[in-house]
Amino acid sequence: MSRAAQPQPINQLHATEARWFAVRTNYKREKLVKRLLDQKGIENYLPLREVTRRYTRKIRVLQLPLISCYIFVRIVRDQYVPVLDTPDVLGFIKMRRDLIAIPDEEIDLLRRIAGEGIEVEADPASYREGDWVEIIGGNLTGLQGRLVEIDGSKEFVVELENIGYALRMRIPANLLRKVRVPV
Repeated sequence: MSRAAQPQPINQLHATEARWFAVRTNYKREKLVKRLLDQKGIENYLPLREVTRRYTRKIRVLQLPLISCYIFVRIVRDQYVPVLDTPDVLGFIKMRRDLIAIPDEEIDLLRRIAGEGIEVEADPASYREGDWVEIIGGNLTGLQGRLVEIDGSKEFVVELENIGYALRMRIPANLLRKVRVPV
């Protein structure tokens, strides 16, 4: 197949329209990368979660990344190299040679999850089969995902397909309702 006949990828950098992309960072350097990108004037988003740590003499509340080693940037083509030139940035998440643009809806979902105050942990995107459910209360109302049973407690799993992670959170059963399997 000739190069001209190959289909062009849908999710790629655009010259004028800013799109969201996932960037991989060095371990525990997400906040530093965010600060450096802010200094460069590059729009970015680092979803954080609150974690309470108990030590012998004190209790600390920490803001930790929701997804380790990832930060999200909203850029146009001219901002690609400045992002890569940022210290502790390892590179963009790609599928083969193409950058993976993340839909605005998934970034909005991350913002809603990070602001909800529900206990959340990130998991690689793999889970066993279960019932499809919809959240019917709280900031995440209308969100659909798959329900799994672990240690007798119900967990709601939302898969973010484009970045290969599943977000697992504990939701009370009274805030869930069963729905048909999405097509």
